[in-house]
Amino acid sequence: MMLRFELGGLARPEIRRLLEEHLADMRATSPPESVHALDLEELRHPAVSFWSVWEGGELRGCGALKDLGGGDVELKSMRTARDARGRGVGAAMLRHLLRAAAERGHRRVLLETGSQEFFAPARRLYARHGFAFCKPFADYVDDPNSVYMELRLDGEDAPRVEACPP
Repeated sequence: MMLRFELGGLARPEIRRLLEEHLADMRATSPPESVHALDLEELRHPAVSFWSVWEGGELRGCGALKDLGGGDVELKSMRTARDARGRGVGAAMLRHLLRAAAERGHRRVLLETGSQEFFAPARRLYARHGFAFCKPFADYVDDPNSVYMELRLDGEDAPRVEACPP
């Protein structure tokens, strides 16, 4: 599987459809006050960097980093296209985002995901890549529908990340 990562591209119709699917799933799975997925306008914020991942001409997934300041960055909009699930696309996107965060000098990658069974594959993916559970961060509050995780990129036990391809 040869994957290509592209920064930006939020105007592309394929990306818009994938993000609409993502938001629809989040709204169908969590109560409104527990849906923290960014919409298209929020993904355009200067603090957010958005990537898509392609296999040939097919969109396979997406992910974003939101700079929280102080060396922290939040993982957002992680999504694998339905027809690409179980093929390692999500893991490839996560590794790409972790490399980008490290290259940009971030010290900690944080995320919020759902506590429901629907989100179990995502929680397993993050745990396999070294994320640990943490308390709510930024503007998040304790919520039984949310799980918070962090990965330290500084310190001796930080994972080694290879440089991002050009």
